[in-house]
Amino acid sequence: MPKQSKKSKIYIAGHRGLVGAAILRHFIGNGFTNIVVRTRAELDLTSRKDVWDFFDSEKPEYVILAAAKVGGIAANMDEPVEFLINNLEIQNNVLLACHEFKVTKTIFLASSCCYPREAQQPMSEVCYMHGPVEPTNESYAIAKIAGIRLAQALRQQYALNVICPIPCNVYGPGDHFEFERSHVVSALVRRFIEAKWNDSPIVTLWGTGNARRELLHVDDLADACLFLLHNYDSPEIINVGSGYDLTIRELAETIANIVEYNGRLDWDITKPDGMPQKLLEVNKLNKLGWQYKIDLETGIRSVVKDFESIYPQYKG
Repeated sequence: MPKQSKKSKIYIAGHRGLVGAAILRHFIGNGFTNIVVRTRAELDLTSRKDVWDFFDSEKPEYVILAAAKVGGIAANMDEPVEFLINNLEIQNNVLLACHEFKVTKTIFLASSCCYPREAQQPMSEVCYMHGPVEPTNESYAIAKIAGIRLAQALRQQYALNVICPIPCNVYGPGDHFEFERSHVVSALVRRFIEAKWNDSPIVTLWGTGNARRELLHVDDLADACLFLLHNYDSPEIINVGSGYDLTIRELAETIANIVEYNGRLDWDITKPDGMPQKLLEVNKLNKLGWQYKIDLETGIRSVVKDFESIYPQYKG
């Protein structure tokens, strides 16, 4: 995609989600003027007919598939059928439409959940499909693995130009703050801000706190997507991350300090940690010329600001 093609028609699927909203902001901020979006009410991506009708009408030149059913450990454990079936339907419909309607280039955003639970750390792209995934989000991971395979099969059989970035855990403004849907950073921001305002002496958190996670601000992921659209055309997956991780305990303590919660952290070890460590090897992307920019403290403060804009009673 030539860098000067600011008028190319780009469809961002999932533009109201954490990742899709950031991609929309970033592309608009970089001068793209012909972006197509649809809400879930306007376009049901689980319906083959609706997706076909949309592609036939709009004929997008580029597609970024950021739409997915996502959630934390609890949601994944409670709704494995929905996490598997909904994501399979979305991926199949959109990727097949990209072939059917001759989309110039497609980005299918996969997930680091696709890597084996016991993968060597940091996880390079060669670790993919070399062991069982984390059981607590198995349905989501299997759906994403199937999406990668479909994308690669469409390239192999029909020469569809599609790439499959694998992001690490992302966070930032636009995430859910409802506990049943939130990811780790947004959930912790809410827990500590509410505990501070309620003068709660203790906050109880899931697990041991020893699991390690790599975090990438969603605006950095959006920047990586634009970079890859211009600079990457391989059928092979490519990791997108910061290359650094920390324990959930360290993350919780960092967030507590930023929001000035001074109570005690208690860890409920009867609850699962999830995957012991998730750290991506990002040399492949770094060698192409891309690196993350937003440090963790700055990124967390953007989530705090987002929370306070939604729940202004906690501001100040």
